Amino acid sequence: MFNEFEKFLLVMKGISDVTIKGYVGSIKPAFRRIGNSRPTHSEITDYIKWMYDQEYSYHYIVNTSLAIEWWTKFHNYPIKLGRPRKPRTIIKDVLSEAEITRMIAITKNIREKAIITLLAYSGIRNKELCNLRVCDINLGDNMVRVLSGKGSRDRLIHISGDCSRVLLEYLNQYQRTPEDYLFTTLAKNEKYSSWALRKLMKVLAKRADIRKRVYPHLLRHSLAVNLLRRGCNLVLIQRQLGHAYISSTEIYIASFPQRVQSQYHLFIPSYI
Repeated sequence: MFNEFEKFLLVMKGISDVTIKGYVGSIKPAFRRIGNSRPTHSEITDYIKWMYDQEYSYHYIVNTSLAIEWWTKFHNYPIKLGRPRKPRTIIKDVLSEAEITRMIAITKNIREKAIITLLAYSGIRNKELCNLRVCDINLGDNMVRVLSGKGSRDRLIHISGDCSRVLLEYLNQYQRTPEDYLFTTLAKNEKYSSWALRKLMKVLAKRADIRKRVYPHLLRHSLAVNLLRRGCNLVLIQRQLGHAYISSTEIYIASFPQRVQSQYHLFIPSYI
């Protein structure tokens, strides 16, 4: 039943495999609760109302609504659902430069150091890092190529010379061909997983005695905020993070009002 639906989304609509898996993962529990896989419009609206009552997250409600819409289109009784207003989340508890320095310093081998250094300096997303191949790294120009990132977009991002030197040391120790994945598991030499990356961040945070909840995406937020603190403009941050719209980057301004305050005092007219 779901195999044909997945084929429809992939072949007919060109939706990425990751998104398809997310849609299927959303509608399965929905249908279990509703009690059938061909729910009526009334049953669907009752279920979405139940999700609101249970205070499910904005993203989960939106993804479930999209999944159900695609499902009903696939079965030729299309239903259009509304969308909740997207909350303007405040980014908090980011890692300071000193905290990231401690996490890098506490690594026990060059592999751990290369992973967290690249994550910290590039602001790359979790799955994007896991998908990197050796040929995507340009150590001479301190650049990383991200292929088929979020929204199936390709982009080039910057890293520091220090980061390139760490990666070079890593590649000297862990020999790879250009087409090999940059990071692989130690046991079976398979592509590094998002789960393994999350686990490593927790381990490094614990070693560094950082009491915050540390996860890979937090280093992405931290890079944006630490760039802002140093006076970086939003357009550069937008391009580094790969945001399609500047409005996505502006959340860091709302989360870091000190930047606005410092800019105000720098340019304020002298009336008195």
